[in-house]
Amino acid sequence: MEYNSTRNKLIIAEYGRNVQKMIEHTITVEDREKRNQLAKGIIRVMGQINPHLRDVADFTHKLWDHMFIISDFKLDVDSPYPIPNSEILNIKPEQVPYTDKKFAFRHYGRNIELMIEKATTMEEGPVKERIVQLIANHLKKSYLTWNRDSVDDEVIVEHLKVMSKGQLKLSESFKFNSSFEILAKTKSATTKLKPGNNNTIKRNNPIKKTNNFTQGKRKEN
Repeated sequence: MEYNSTRNKLIIAEYGRNVQKMIEHTITVEDREKRNQLAKGIIRVMGQINPHLRDVADFTHKLWDHMFIISDFKLDVDSPYPIPNSEILNIKPEQVPYTDKKFAFRHYGRNIELMIEKATTMEEGPVKERIVQLIANHLKKSYLTWNRDSVDDEVIVEHLKVMSKGQLKLSESFKFNSSFEILAKTKSATTKLKPGNNNTIKRNNPIKKTNNFTQGKRKEN
């Protein structure tokens, strides 16, 4: 019996042991034309193992790359795609840049701060005024996400002033959306039921009421 401890390590486990054995055997075949035929057959088998990925772009290209990786880049066949280099597996990904900037109000998030910074550079006019109003309502909505009670509109006005460094102001005639309206819309969006008959509860097997006394009662002779 062959144990896993004595076998070669699986390079890409999702293809299984048999695919790796077929690739290892193909490496030892001396006839190049036969190697090419075997390689194409292995690609078809690898594609059948993951049929749900057939619609993915460059799916066949990925299969060929995986076959070369499983062969430890020792397989010498004619590939329809550029043969990958073993050095690409050792390339470290680029470090994701993280900002060290401190947020004035973390519960609003970074994107809203970027929107405010962009709004401060806009020319005065009805477009800028409308954008500032939308930002203010979004601030209130974000605030209510963390505080389900109520919020004073003056608090949002002050936060907008701080985040924009006093450059954005709301018109005196502007009125915020009510807290109830914002919460109702948020709840409606998160609990919206799918259209169709899935919303109704079907009782396929209704429980029949039975009289246990009459069922258990013995027949009198």
